Amino acid sequence: MSKCFVCTCEDVTIEDVRHAIAKGYRDIESVKRYTGFGTGVCQGKNCLGTVARILAEEGGIAEKAMLPFTPRPPARMISLGELATLPLDVVGDVPGHGVPPPVEPFEQVAPDGFPTHDSHPLKPEGKLPARASVVIVGGGIMGLALAWNLARRGQKDVLVLEEGYLCSGASGRNGGGVRMQWSTPTMVRLAKRSIDLCKSFAREFGINVWFRQGGYLFLAPDEVQAQRLEKNAALHNSLGVPTRMLTPGGAKEVVPQLDGGRFIAAAFNPEDGVVFPWPFLWGYAQGARKLGVRIETFTKLTGIDTAGGRVTSVQTDRGPVQCDVLVNAAGAWSPGIARLAGVELPNEPHRHEICATEPLKPWLGPLVSVLGNGLYFSQSMRGEIVGGMGDPNEPPGLEMGSTLRYLARYSRALIDCIPQTRDLKVIRQWAGCYDVTPDNNPILGETPELPNFLQLNGFVGHGFMMAPAVAELMATWMTGGVKDEIFDRFTLRRFAEGNVVAEDFIIG
Repeated sequence: MSKCFVCTCEDVTIEDVRHAIAKGYRDIESVKRYTGFGTGVCQGKNCLGTVARILAEEGGIAEKAMLPFTPRPPARMISLGELATLPLDVVGDVPGHGVPPPVEPFEQVAPDGFPTHDSHPLKPEGKLPARASVVIVGGGIMGLALAWNLARRGQKDVLVLEEGYLCSGASGRNGGGVRMQWSTPTMVRLAKRSIDLCKSFAREFGINVWFRQGGYLFLAPDEVQAQRLEKNAALHNSLGVPTRMLTPGGAKEVVPQLDGGRFIAAAFNPEDGVVFPWPFLWGYAQGARKLGVRIETFTKLTGIDTAGGRVTSVQTDRGPVQCDVLVNAAGAWSPGIARLAGVELPNEPHRHEICATEPLKPWLGPLVSVLGNGLYFSQSMRGEIVGGMGDPNEPPGLEMGSTLRYLARYSRALIDCIPQTRDLKVIRQWAGCYDVTPDNNPILGETPELPNFLQLNGFVGHGFMMAPAVAELMATWMTGGVKDEIFDRFTLRRFAEGNVVAEDFIIG
């Protein structure tokens, strides 16, 4: 049987695009994330127009709604070695806005980071239901995982509101790592459960999320970081996680290409892994819809009505919806959502950048992270080296532009770690926002002054790996089951009461 390829870089056929349209993904960004077209070497130069024509002819999409997907700099393939020669940061140097503009897909953004009231060309024309038992704000991995878990437990009257397309926020922009190596028993427990659910996800949802357990290898460049790893490894072992300390020689047995002179110790847990984020989110979305959940994209929350110490309804740019429970799962946008109800959250968004190289034959098993500078990288199932690196000078803000500054810092750090990557070329670059709390732990459960306004945010860049476990626990509690201790431990009230224990094993 012959095939007609639309995207030869990623082997996407015209039937794959038609399948996405039939599934309801009718904008270019969503089709890109559903099929993978435009993510290869040509970055859409050879296929974007063809997909747009198919959407217009077979999807019935109006021309004004045919928004091309966001450019992913660099515009040409440049080697890591060349990028590493760019000027490095200096003390006090603040990253610029970069490209593209702050928040996509909307062209205009209000000072609070939310879109202005201009209607998006892909906004659905139909009305929303007059009421729903549960309204979830945020169509990312947290909101969709919760929706599916609620429906699975019988609560099917659930409405999910997403102001952009699915995968437009952090869920579509992360590195996909899932690790058990944390510094507190609670986080280790949650991560273990998430990994168990990752193992069964493809079977449960009928979608391949490319989950593989190649492990996480943490490298300690000095004695202080080595002691952190040793302390954490002892905790992990006490909880049944097989983390083991390695010498530089032992680490090179795991990744022979490492520069062994750059670190003095390492920790390795072979049961950590990496998952491809996009299909993971599609799986939850499709599963929730099959169970009766209504998911409305390009729909903006504009207000929250309260009376008698409770949320009574929400206002949207498509009309009001009464509700019994409102869940704030908007990630980096969650403080703005809470503010609509007069609630102040301590979360702050912080940009984190990431990039992917040209594909190589498989050679890298684990996700590697260097403590101290925040470098992390792994090899995707498509062979790309996908990695990121935090920037201590990054100011808070809903900023998702891409910068040369990041590429220079990341390239230098990656080459220092593995010199053979010098000639690798970067094919795309993007950014997302960590949803950062003062103690690096999430904000979960009831809002003190509005008990039926539930918080599900503040995961500090690690929400994707925690979502399966946390959503399961929250749905169990919301449907009358046991309330897990995390909904008391990580309540918003802790910041006012001073009952804060910080998580210090954040990377990126």
